[in-house]
Amino acid sequence: MMKKIKLANNTVRGTRHHADLLNFLQKDSIEPITRFHKSYEGYNETPLVRLEELSKVIGVKDIYVKDESKRFGLNAFKVLGGLYAIGRYLSEKADIPLEELTFERLNSKELKKKVGNVVFASATDGNHGRGVAWAAKKLGFHAVIYMPKGSSLRRLKHITDTGAEGFITEWNYDDTVRYVAEQAEKNNWVVVQDTAWEGYEKIPEWIMQGYSMIGAELEEQLKEQRPTHLFLQAGVGSFAAAVLGYMALLYGEELPKTYIVEPDVADCYYQSFKANSSHAVNVGGAMQTIMAGLACGEPNETAWNIISEYAHGGFSCDDWIAELGMRVLGNPLGEDDRVISGESGAAPLGLVYDLMTAEDSIGIAKEIGLDEKSVILVISTEGDTDPNHYRKVVWGHITSEVGVGQI
Repeated sequence: MMKKIKLANNTVRGTRHHADLLNFLQKDSIEPITRFHKSYEGYNETPLVRLEELSKVIGVKDIYVKDESKRFGLNAFKVLGGLYAIGRYLSEKADIPLEELTFERLNSKELKKKVGNVVFASATDGNHGRGVAWAAKKLGFHAVIYMPKGSSLRRLKHITDTGAEGFITEWNYDDTVRYVAEQAEKNNWVVVQDTAWEGYEKIPEWIMQGYSMIGAELEEQLKEQRPTHLFLQAGVGSFAAAVLGYMALLYGEELPKTYIVEPDVADCYYQSFKANSSHAVNVGGAMQTIMAGLACGEPNETAWNIISEYAHGGFSCDDWIAELGMRVLGNPLGEDDRVISGESGAAPLGLVYDLMTAEDSIGIAKEIGLDEKSVILVISTEGDTDPNHYRKVVWGHITSEVGVGQI
């Protein structure tokens, strides 16, 4: 199977100049959130892995991988958003000041008495829904989670194992989101979704603030080492925008060259950049890809505003690139640490490896300034959330086929 890598540069970058675009990611807004996450007894900073041997082999100065498989024992970063959004919703209902928001306070009998029974609902490919279900359970509430057609039964079981209700629909992700919104209105549920639409902006913003915890940890871990290139995977774009926004505030004019990485069947950011549009371009269809966490065709509007202002461009990649990243991270060189990275988590590293080693990609690497002076940062957003498929990819030589391992 022929690989497909396409680059679209962002020609509208830096043209908006919205003074308040990143206000919700400013340090004074983020500090209460970091305190809240750290109030959970299971909190630990996820590791930043330096791949020195791989850097030498592919001809760059340094590669750093932040390993989110170690997040709260849930094998993915998504819980950061769901936990904070649920916590923030409950605190507002119970009149708890933001500066007093802690995990212990949310688990109090006083809060339960004030807010009563609340049901949280969400659409997910797996990781976000598992995070929402876990957070709801930890705080003593119920969750109802819907997944798009073709979702992994293993990921569904991770959700129902928390005690939540879980269902696989007959629609793609974006249509499943709409269905959840309809059901929530009928049943008086609270939607916890990381994509925004007109009239639904507050909770997605809270979720993005929760994700910014990754940026806060990176600031401490990187110290004086400034990346030259940042590759961020995107579905609806909430994660990418949260990290990019944090980095834009941190580095200012020295912001690393940042590229969005997407599956070629769900490449709404790439298509938007390609169209030289100041408005996001939606992508439809079944969007069958092993990168289930990125199979979203309609950008979060808040995320689009940030990404279109600060990202340098976007890559559209097929499943082969994700598989390559999984293998490279799972089979380290020399003394490099092993990173167990799932399909959506490994795509950026797979792209970097291909750009620096494949003859037909070297021209693209030069175009974006990748060379022996480059310091590359990627974030492995998930571990082996579908262990059977992970083993098929990393342990054996397979050809990408839609649906492989979705069992």
